[in-house]
Amino acid sequence: MSSDSLTVRTVPTTPFAGQKPGTSGLRKRVVVFQQEHYTENFIQAIFTAMPAPGPRGATLVVGGDGRFLMRDVVQKIIRIGAGNGIARFIVGQDGILSTPAASALIRKRGADAGGIILTASHNPGGPLNDFGIKYNTRNGGPAPEAVTDAIHAAASAIAEYHEAELGGDLDLGAIGSHRVAPGCDVEIVDSVADYVELTRSIFDFDLIRRFREQTPAFSLLFDGLNGVTGPYARRIFVDELGFAASSLTQCTPLEDFGGSHPDPNLTYAAQLVERVRAGRVSLGAASDGDGDRNMVLSHDWFVTPSDSVAVIAHYATRCIPYFRRHGVSGLARSMPTSCAIDRVAAAHALPVFEVPTGWKFFGNLMDAGRLSICGEESFGTGSDHIREKDGIWAVVAWLNIVAWVSEEKLKAQGASPGEFVSVHDIMRDFFSIYGRNYFTRYDYEEVDAAAAEQMVDALRASGPGLVGQTIGGFTVASVDDFSYTDPVDGSVSRNQGLRVIFADTSRIIFRLSGTGSEGATIRIYIERYDAEQCDQDAQVALKPLVDAALEISRLAQYTGRQEPTVIT
Repeated sequence: MSSDSLTVRTVPTTPFAGQKPGTSGLRKRVVVFQQEHYTENFIQAIFTAMPAPGPRGATLVVGGDGRFLMRDVVQKIIRIGAGNGIARFIVGQDGILSTPAASALIRKRGADAGGIILTASHNPGGPLNDFGIKYNTRNGGPAPEAVTDAIHAAASAIAEYHEAELGGDLDLGAIGSHRVAPGCDVEIVDSVADYVELTRSIFDFDLIRRFREQTPAFSLLFDGLNGVTGPYARRIFVDELGFAASSLTQCTPLEDFGGSHPDPNLTYAAQLVERVRAGRVSLGAASDGDGDRNMVLSHDWFVTPSDSVAVIAHYATRCIPYFRRHGVSGLARSMPTSCAIDRVAAAHALPVFEVPTGWKFFGNLMDAGRLSICGEESFGTGSDHIREKDGIWAVVAWLNIVAWVSEEKLKAQGASPGEFVSVHDIMRDFFSIYGRNYFTRYDYEEVDAAAAEQMVDALRASGPGLVGQTIGGFTVASVDDFSYTDPVDGSVSRNQGLRVIFADTSRIIFRLSGTGSEGATIRIYIERYDAEQCDQDAQVALKPLVDAALEISRLAQYTGRQEPTVIT
């Protein structure tokens, strides 16, 4: 069919097995997406299943983390989107948009069709590694399960897709608005500008700049892991806040992330960890491939993500302008995340919500005005400023907190100018108020999927029989499979993780992850609260529970794995 000079081809196709979006979209090896019609099928399924008002006459945000294949897929989205009636595309320059920046753009520009984000997040990139396509709805957040289920259904039944003939690829580097066909425009935008403006409105940049100028002993080192956040970090940390360019490392986005695994944890960001320790860096930080995750540490302390969000919640209304203006309506965490934030909520008389893993579960609560700050143990932290977790946001929050606490100490105690309160001292103060929720996570990556399912099925079957037993000195109080009923819309999410809860409130949780592209990832989460002994090494404090988890699950027997791939 055609309309004036817009010609739309209808291309016959057949479904591909396995086009079911996981926790954060569809993630597969690049070679899978390179199959003829594979990518087009999934893009068409998004438009077919798109919530009202649907694609016709709507605005869609498009961008991604710069990984291999991204630019080709941006062009396909424009052609298929135009073929389905999208009237306006807002695309990051060169296709680049961090996931938080995409969420911010959707919200700021009122993109009624939402956005398509091309990322496999923290998974490796390059021709032999991973690619991903993720759909965010008009609120800027990841599509809820009802929408991802509809996308899967559309992909499973697809017989054709619609592709506009636009006369060749668009120059994605040319900022400005481009009419590509009658009634269809593509606006190429500065990938960073709107996000920087939003971040500046949230935090006290004047305070951070003043702190940096008055505290030459304070040092920052941010590692972009060759992901999408490099340009954002340069604009914020160097241009806005005045830190030296040498405070940034690996901040050039690369299609293969420099051959590294862009996952900000102690294993995959080991180079940063070593530099922070060797250089006695005051605040080290990293973000992942698409910019939604973060890691925070210093030369003498690693801040767990569970503790990080709790500390931010503790200080939010005291020193972060956004929360001074808007207040904090509620706090939340994913179920496996430690209960540290629950203790902050109780102390501040705030509601706290426990949701399944997946940022989309926070969105309804935010839209209903019931949630302000939330986090996941998987290095995701954020607030209701957007509907995604936000790596740069968390790092700037820590800069804001360190600057404010240091300035307050100078006022109250007459500390010498140039002194500052360290990350470790901030954590000590926090533990003195709330106690410590010791936490660790063991990841077993690319395990045989059938073996992983067998292990989980056996745990489900044997779980009730564990109640009352004492394992490694811990008495089992309850065993269940976490189920969540959304308090806003009443939707129910079942089988979200097996929980073994002990009489002293310690927890062991078993989950199969939905973010990998090959095999299965088994995650074991372990938590124990201590009100008094707060300065132990977490692995030492949790060793008896780790042993109990391996005994209960018989993981080695099912998988053949003797050691985890990653410990955090």
